[in-house]
Amino acid sequence: MLVLPPHFSAEQSQLSQAGLKDWPSLAAQSDLALRRLARCGASEQRLIKLRGQARLISELGLAPEQAALLLYAGIASSAGLAEASPQQLLRQLGRLQRSLTGSAVATPDATQVRAWIATARRATGRPPN
Repeated sequence: MLVLPPHFSAEQSQLSQAGLKDWPSLAAQSDLALRRLARCGASEQRLIKLRGQARLISELGLAPEQAALLLYAGIASSAGLAEASPQQLLRQLGRLQRSLTGSAVATPDATQVRAWIATARRATGRPPN
């Protein structure tokens, strides 16, 4: 089930009307399809970001919150994550999450970040190291 934050209500409405009710179906949408949805009141830029989030969720099995955090950190694809440095990404995610959520939500740890990168490398066919 595709559940978006309240500030994405226009996008949620357009996606529901188009029958896109889960992350895999959103991940499969083309730029043209998203552009068409944006003509009906949704933001094309937000729809593109949501598709990026959906692709990270679908390809790597991430939770929506994890995929959103990676997007805010500038990681928009499995290939981008596969190229990331674990130490740099961990530092960046920690700073970003603290600025977005404070200490209310736990920051991903080194083991989790390395696991995400390893999964992305397998998904993209890149060697593990």
